Amino acid sequence: MMKTRIEIILLLTLSMHTTMTRTTHAQTNALPGNPTLVSSEKDLQKLIDAGAGDYKYQVEDYFSNPISSDFELSPNGRYLSFKERDDKGKSHVMIKELSTGKITPAIEEKENVIIGYGWATDTRLLYLMDKAGNENYHLYAVDIDGANNRDLTPYEGVRASILERLPENPESIILLMNKDNKLYFEPYRVNIITGESTKLYDNADPKNPINDFKFDKDGNLRGFTQIFNGKEVQYFYRPVGTVGFKLLNTASWYRKFTVLAFNYASKNPDDAYVLTNVDSDKARIVLFDMRKNKVIKEIFSNKDYDVSEISLSGERNWEIDYLTYEGEKRIIKPVSRHFKTIYKNLEKQFRGYEFQITGKTNDEKQYLVKVSSDRLFGGFYRYDTRTGKAILLHDLMPQLKEEDMAVMRPITFTSRDGLTLHGYITLPKEALNGGKVPTIVNPHGGPHNTRDSWGFNREAQLFASRGYATLQINFRISNGYGAGFYKAGFKQAGRKIMDDLEDGVQYSIAQGWVDPDKIGIYGGSHGGYATLMGLIKSPNLYKAGVDYVGISNIATFFDGFPEYWKILKEMVEDVWYDLDDPKEAQIAKDVSPIFHVDEIKSPLFVVQGGNDPRVNILESDQIVEALRKRGVDVPYMVKYDEGHGFLREENQIVFYKAMVGFWGLHLR
Repeated sequence: MMKTRIEIILLLTLSMHTTMTRTTHAQTNALPGNPTLVSSEKDLQKLIDAGAGDYKYQVEDYFSNPISSDFELSPNGRYLSFKERDDKGKSHVMIKELSTGKITPAIEEKENVIIGYGWATDTRLLYLMDKAGNENYHLYAVDIDGANNRDLTPYEGVRASILERLPENPESIILLMNKDNKLYFEPYRVNIITGESTKLYDNADPKNPINDFKFDKDGNLRGFTQIFNGKEVQYFYRPVGTVGFKLLNTASWYRKFTVLAFNYASKNPDDAYVLTNVDSDKARIVLFDMRKNKVIKEIFSNKDYDVSEISLSGERNWEIDYLTYEGEKRIIKPVSRHFKTIYKNLEKQFRGYEFQITGKTNDEKQYLVKVSSDRLFGGFYRYDTRTGKAILLHDLMPQLKEEDMAVMRPITFTSRDGLTLHGYITLPKEALNGGKVPTIVNPHGGPHNTRDSWGFNREAQLFASRGYATLQINFRISNGYGAGFYKAGFKQAGRKIMDDLEDGVQYSIAQGWVDPDKIGIYGGSHGGYATLMGLIKSPNLYKAGVDYVGISNIATFFDGFPEYWKILKEMVEDVWYDLDDPKEAQIAKDVSPIFHVDEIKSPLFVVQGGNDPRVNILESDQIVEALRKRGVDVPYMVKYDEGHGFLREENQIVFYKAMVGFWGLHLR
């Protein structure tokens, strides 16, 4: 089954001046931005050459696509699909008939990357692509032999995502598209055979638009979430057998009230499993009577972390199989007798590793399981409930030997203002043996709606193979630690978030792992912004930085986003700053790197995707241009067939080779 998520990123649009500047560039250059700023191949090759050496593992070992990956079981269990890499780095979708072993090509990856794929029926696949990273995703359907390949969303400039799969009618799906108005999304029922599309509900109130819809397994619209007065969210529900939607609750936008699934096992059709923190700090799962608007009972909670997932059995009358949350590691709580047996067998076979159910057949007799750890990239197994055994299908990266990989340690410390902070440090063997090593601080993107997690991290493992530790801090506003922790990061970009990173560095120095004279900082998106701010705020701490698709000017950053993020303007002002408020506008300027380029003393490497719809290429162009005017040599890499982060194998490899060379020049 395709793994998709509707991501709503809270961003806004301002600044007419920047729009005019960007338009001028577009008129005078065939390529986006200012191509004259981009470093020459010769200069970038110097960075690559600086990273060369006699190492056991090369960059390609970490960042070449696996020979086989992304395994999926067909609903009837007859077929196994997977991506297979060719000698040019392209990953095509193949179909293996398990009874005969016969392999048939289904989807050929050509110019654009196949971002995700999955089974729709026993004979038809769905897959998702955009154009060179622009994030205007199109959904395609194709037969398993490659025939009848159809673009289900053939609309220019439209972004599509899967909202609901319909198990009772698998030849139809419900999509979200901003087809009729670029500002917001509306649900469509689409036939995956014919492509016929029907709009199911109008997003008719532009002042209070709907930003999420909830359908049941039969395709009936049961509820929706509406933005109210910019900063609040209202949940509306239509009880079964009634006409019209009634308001259940109104809460601040950062509070959760999410219907995970309806309780189809109940005699009451209005029972639902709801993830909520409307009346608590930590998100919990409750059984909720939607008609009476009240909690029936609590299903799952944790005192320290938000819980996140519930898995139900469609084969066994919708009983709960397991529940999950993410603390230092991902925790699975088995519930049903059926899944307790599965969990016990998997735990016995894979003790000390993380295992994750990634798919199952409709009869729930076969499961697809991914097994991994901080030192093992992972492998896919097919678990058979009749034997209780998991059989290896494929080791994803056999070239990376587990015994050679670095350990990722969870860490906990207290911030300077008293918050408990969590994170991870990946330590090369020298640090484990008592040595102090060069360290790369790696702030995550967002800064909200995400977090760092325990597991195999290809970047951190590459850095460890070159002798560097990698420090990742889940600073205030990171996901999973409750509403209070999340809200503590509001309007703290470039301020207390940077303090949290520094406090993590000081903690790591105190443990004896880190050489305090050899610390760099690197991140993407908000992490790129934090890189720039780190070099400005703490020039004596960070000796070098790599800014990957990062923000340099908060005002122009807000200006560069697609139409469909404008409705979230007031929400993002909570996360960042309200530029219409003079006091906050001044703070935003104070923490915008572009206004403090004179304070950047350490070496900087800037990397950007030319088609990035989130952080426009102007963000990187302007910081490079400003530093070059000061006479600072800033290597600048741009890939014009990429967006917000590089997806193509060849681009990833060149980027990481150059970055390793950059660290070798400045952190050794």
